[in-house]
Amino acid sequence: MLNNKKVMIFAENIYEDLELWYPKLRLAEEGAKVVVAGTGDKTYKGKNGYPLEVDGDATNYKAKDFDAVIVPGGFAPDKLRRHKEVLDFVKEMHSAGKIVAAICHGPWVLVSAGILKGKKLTCVSAIKDDVMNAGARYSDEEVVVDGNIITSRKPDDLPAFCREIIKALRK
Repeated sequence: MLNNKKVMIFAENIYEDLELWYPKLRLAEEGAKVVVAGTGDKTYKGKNGYPLEVDGDATNYKAKDFDAVIVPGGFAPDKLRRHKEVLDFVKEMHSAGKIVAAICHGPWVLVSAGILKGKKLTCVSAIKDDVMNAGARYSDEEVVVDGNIITSRKPDDLPAFCREIIKALRK
């Protein structure tokens, strides 16, 4: 059980529905406290129009209070990476050796946070050039764990993605 663990998931409009909801529900099922933060709005819509009411704004949370951060995919990461508070949160999590997880287009936020140089990761193939240009080594696998960074490619990879996040949180 992850009863003493706290996980941040960032949200923005056009998030990939499964890539946000699956980890949110799976980690809560394990007992983790899951907080979903946005960038100013109270409600966001997924790619399929599914509404999500967030717990608060990214500016209201501190990385020191969390054990992991998850960046879901869809086109939300392109919006998320424009917010300094999101990038600072991710950088602080990474610097503290805490779990930084991203799936699909989520690594765009990691690119903008400047934490990928020398790291091995995976992502949706559409952004592999972006992660490689940020200094990462791309690998086409369902999940890649490199230190405290956990990445996956697409919704089909969610079981492996969540398995590795849970394993890392149990350490």
